[in-house]
Amino acid sequence: MWRASTPDPADIHLLKAARERYDLAPMVIHDSYLINLGSRDPAIRKSSVAAFRGEIERALAIGAEYLVMHPGNYKGQTVEEGLCAVIEGIEEAAQGLSSQHLRILLENTVGCGGQLGSKFEELRALRELTQQRVEIGIGFCLDTCHCFANGAYNVATAEGLEHTVEQIENILGLDHVNVIHTNDSKGGLASRLDRHQNIGEGHIGAEAFRRILQHPKLRDKAFILETPVDNPGDDKKNVDTLKELAAIKPRRRPRASKL
Repeated sequence: MWRASTPDPADIHLLKAARERYDLAPMVIHDSYLINLGSRDPAIRKSSVAAFRGEIERALAIGAEYLVMHPGNYKGQTVEEGLCAVIEGIEEAAQGLSSQHLRILLENTVGCGGQLGSKFEELRALRELTQQRVEIGIGFCLDTCHCFANGAYNVATAEGLEHTVEQIENILGLDHVNVIHTNDSKGGLASRLDRHQNIGEGHIGAEAFRRILQHPKLRDKAFILETPVDNPGDDKKNVDTLKELAAIKPRRRPRASKL
């Protein structure tokens, strides 16, 4: 749907109370998959800009720290024209809006069908040129499946992970990478197939995720799952798997003191 409802103030209050009670942070939301700010089609572009502005406004209303977006598709244009369209689209959508707390995160893609953002260099160009035009921070969200299926960033091997982290440092800057979408891949290396798999059941594999989660330069990032839920409990299973691979010990409840 292009149109989304405005959050009810009472629901926002309950959400903030739940976050404080359970120490839920950061809050990361994702924009609609219909949005394509890279398009020059007048109708699609008008709807995309309006929809993305709505995403920003809702993110600000509920107090989200990050809003993840796919850069878009440049079909019928050059890559450079597509990148310019995205930059102009974000600027138009964010006009008059500002925040010291929200950051828009550009997500990398597998690069199929004219997708922008499959190369770190494209993401960097988008951030550097957009940040000059908007009063909301711009950063990055990296998806492990997208990195792997793209073929340029083989996070499945120890050597490939080190190369990827080096590329992140040199091109994007580690400080600008705030979120990692943590997904195994149904497709093989360089397949350009954007199909997520449960952790350890795809072509990336459990040991690779152990290296990713425990990497000293990535360990403090926010890792978020986007894995399938084909059966009840699949979501919890994947969370538990990540905790085990990250060597996170379960919290112990404090013992009751004797009076």
